[in-house]
Amino acid sequence: MSSNSLSDLTPVFFLQTFILELMHASEQLGQKHCEQLIEHIARTAGCFFEETYRNDTGKNSLLDRESYIELILGLKNNIGGRFTLASSNQDCITVTNSSCPFGDRVTNFPELCGMTSSVFGGIAARNFGYAKVEIKKSIARNHGGCEVCVYTNRDAGKDRPGMEYTDTTPIREKRDIDDLQERIEESMLQIWRKQAKPTAKKHQPPAIIAKSPAMQKVLQSIEVIAPTLATVLIEGQTGVGKELVARAIHAMSDRSQKPFIPINCGAIPESLIESALFGHEKGAFTGAVEIHQGYFERAESGTLFLDEVDSLSPAAQTRLLRVIQEGELERVGGKQTLAVDLRIISATNQDLEELVRQGQFRHDLYFRINVVRLGIPPLAERPEDLPYLVQLIIQRLNKKYNKEVESVSREVMQKIRTYPWPGNVRELENILERSLLFTKGKEITTLDLALPAAANSAEDWKNLRKSALSRVEQAYLETALKAHQGDVNKIAESMGVTSRAVYGKLKKYEINPAEYRNPSSP
Repeated sequence: MSSNSLSDLTPVFFLQTFILELMHASEQLGQKHCEQLIEHIARTAGCFFEETYRNDTGKNSLLDRESYIELILGLKNNIGGRFTLASSNQDCITVTNSSCPFGDRVTNFPELCGMTSSVFGGIAARNFGYAKVEIKKSIARNHGGCEVCVYTNRDAGKDRPGMEYTDTTPIREKRDIDDLQERIEESMLQIWRKQAKPTAKKHQPPAIIAKSPAMQKVLQSIEVIAPTLATVLIEGQTGVGKELVARAIHAMSDRSQKPFIPINCGAIPESLIESALFGHEKGAFTGAVEIHQGYFERAESGTLFLDEVDSLSPAAQTRLLRVIQEGELERVGGKQTLAVDLRIISATNQDLEELVRQGQFRHDLYFRINVVRLGIPPLAERPEDLPYLVQLIIQRLNKKYNKEVESVSREVMQKIRTYPWPGNVRELENILERSLLFTKGKEITTLDLALPAAANSAEDWKNLRKSALSRVEQAYLETALKAHQGDVNKIAESMGVTSRAVYGKLKKYEINPAEYRNPSSP
């Protein structure tokens, strides 16, 4: 090793490298080890940093806000960060950062943001009695910077996402999510055990991975939506798991013991879609030699999942509207009215509002199926879910192919974390399946991403382009809000659109313009 390389091994560099390597090693053992490791290191480090600060400053009593701010900024900046105070009041302390102590490699381990949360939250709780830490932006998630809010007032932090701390013990909001996830998966498991055919028992039951904040919001929405009678529209790119979410809603509903009937409307020829959905009478058309019950009748008292609902023909849309409005239908070629009682969950990977404007989808039907809208984020916006998904998929593939692969190599995991996944979870499954088939040892060491990337369908490209445009649009809005201090009218004028359109975009990206206004602004 040269002298130049030796000089690079500063304590900070060593610490960064050590923790990153430790993170990867714990990944191979399972993601629970990662979380436990992060929490343990952060809790211990927080106590050490606070004790060191007290020794240096001679402060023995509870820290005031100024001292707390000095402490957290100092400890972060001393290990390579660029943290500054953005705002401070009796309810919340907000700090921002432009350089992560772990360097660019932190994008491979966004879980490390939990270390900041536990250090900041633990110290705050010991001195103020309570803290909730919300990481609004982070370099690890490619936001270009970090924004961390430490709420020291329980009421102020009540409706905010994040980790909650009291005294020295973190009350992890994640525990509530874990409990919710366990209840949802148990409900889905019961249905799977009851309905799965004997030949399907060798496969694992459905499971939802929700370690990312985006997917945790989906779980919370499922809990709220499921017990209601409302029709649901699930939106999301191809391969994100829309049917899995629909099954979870059904499993958590009062209809869980009744049938769940999924149908891909786009896979049925247009000439047969009405018969498939609503059934037909004998002699209704050539080949109709007997009465046929459609999916609506077979889903009686249960849930009907209409995937790719945007592909329904105009005639099928009209019939569907009547079923939703009146709770009744007529089979193709029939004259008898049949009452039906079922819940309809629709899904699409298209912009239905745009299709309505183009006259390709009935506006009245759109409003009927869109009573509750649930968006499923693309995999590129769920980096925390990736290692868990990889582990789950490997377990399933081992069972399917009688293999004993335990994990993926560090290089493969890095590829997985940096690839955009235009095909989402479905693409991840396909690529891991191909790689696992050719793996001889216990670790997947190669991952061929070039072929899938080159062979993506037009639909995948459209989804990738849409995702990229959304990120650019969101970044532009945030920049404009800062420049115009939250004045939506000025932003609309500069963009050449209406204020209503801007508000619509802000709502889409969950951006609050009030956060960008000066306190003195109206």
